[in-house]
Amino acid sequence: MPNKASIESKILDVAYKLFMQKGYRQTTMDDIAQMLGMSKKTLYKYYPGKLELLAASFELTRTKLTAKVEAIVENRYISFPLKLKSTLIVMASVLGPINPELFEDIREQAPDIWRGLEEYINESAYIRVKKLMEQGISEGLIKPSVNINLVVMLYASAVKSLMDPKFLAQFPDDIQRGVKISPAEMYDQAITIIYSGILTDEARNEFANA
Repeated sequence: MPNKASIESKILDVAYKLFMQKGYRQTTMDDIAQMLGMSKKTLYKYYPGKLELLAASFELTRTKLTAKVEAIVENRYISFPLKLKSTLIVMASVLGPINPELFEDIREQAPDIWRGLEEYINESAYIRVKKLMEQGISEGLIKPSVNINLVVMLYASAVKSLMDPKFLAQFPDDIQRGVKISPAEMYDQAITIIYSGILTDEARNEFANA
């Protein structure tokens, strides 16, 4: 018989997938219970409501993402350009499946979770991206004129801007229509543009071939 932890893990996995596909507002506890093949009464025994499920599922996602990125950054056997590219791939794999409406729902209906996401991005940028930039500087693979603190700020700003539907909405319609790519592709291109600008020619060539 499954234990409590395994049941909670399965609930969070199903809830997160539904939130990503349908958004927060359009996902109901009935939807989650039906997908799990359990009664809504049983579901409520584990989580008191949809907001708690959203918070717990995002916390689990952040934990997994942090572990993956830290494993890349701390690996002494991976070159700097490969670490850079691997980090981008991991982040894109997390952003890719997310329905853009979910971010809008979170900002409007779960402001505490939204603030937590912003804080997580800032903290992640400061702790892990800055460490990666420092390695690039020490290995001579980042242009010495680059201010890595500015790069960290640009990175965090790019991620948060692409999460925020109000950011895109402030631009003219023809600009918005011209961005016909997924959030993951937007992230990948924006971050690649930033990193391509700070790398030396040697690092840029290795990054392209990594």
